[in-house]
Amino acid sequence: MRHARRQAMAQEAAQKKSKKNGHPILRGLAVFAFLGLLGLGGFHLVHHPDTPLPPQWNPIKPLAISDPVTLLTQWKLDRTANDGPACLAALDGVATLDNLNDLETSDQCHIRDRVALAAIGVAGLDNIETRCAIALRLAMWEHHSLQPAAREFLGTELTGINHFGSYSCRAMRTLSGASSRMSTHATADAIDIAGFRFADGQSIQLIRDWGGQGGKAAFLRAARDGACDWFKLTLSPDYNQLHADHFHLQSTGWGSCR
Repeated sequence: MRHARRQAMAQEAAQKKSKKNGHPILRGLAVFAFLGLLGLGGFHLVHHPDTPLPPQWNPIKPLAISDPVTLLTQWKLDRTANDGPACLAALDGVATLDNLNDLETSDQCHIRDRVALAAIGVAGLDNIETRCAIALRLAMWEHHSLQPAAREFLGTELTGINHFGSYSCRAMRTLSGASSRMSTHATADAIDIAGFRFADGQSIQLIRDWGGQGGKAAFLRAARDGACDWFKLTLSPDYNQLHADHFHLQSTGWGSCR
């Protein structure tokens, strides 16, 4: 009797719980409907012409160099760097460049999405042929890293970037000699930065100032750390003696920062 009574009470409790929570299928449909409404709201939030969502947080808005950095910035940068027309659009009004036809020397040596670059922001460069992706990453570096570092550590504005070039159809260099692998310079997916010039007449060279003290050395370390934010691979004099006089910056790689 007691056992039968306990079973009856358990069944009655289960029925009450079922009525309270509803059928599992109905609950699933309710959750699905809620998520659908949430997704629809998100779609309208990013697509509506009067959306209150700032452009830097809107995934469908193109990358703008001057936008504040957000969690979406790197994703936008990578997407833009891999799209030639979008890359040129992002640099419009930011860089001084000419859009050139692709250079196809061989299967291993070429410059695709080729540009002739003369300035990034307010920083001039000796004219250089490189990929648009390198120019775009230089623009992010100049605006978000180099100029703030120049103001903080030197009290002036960056006006020039010295380089050793971007495109070079050659094998990778190592401490033991030439490698069997082609360098990323062979496809202009890298640029070597040798130094900087400033509005107050100062100049910085990595070979001379990297191991120094004071504002110049602090600027160079901030420049290296900033490059790690915007390039896929950054090698500095801390890496090895082959890089004692330059930063090697790549638009491809796995995020190494040394």
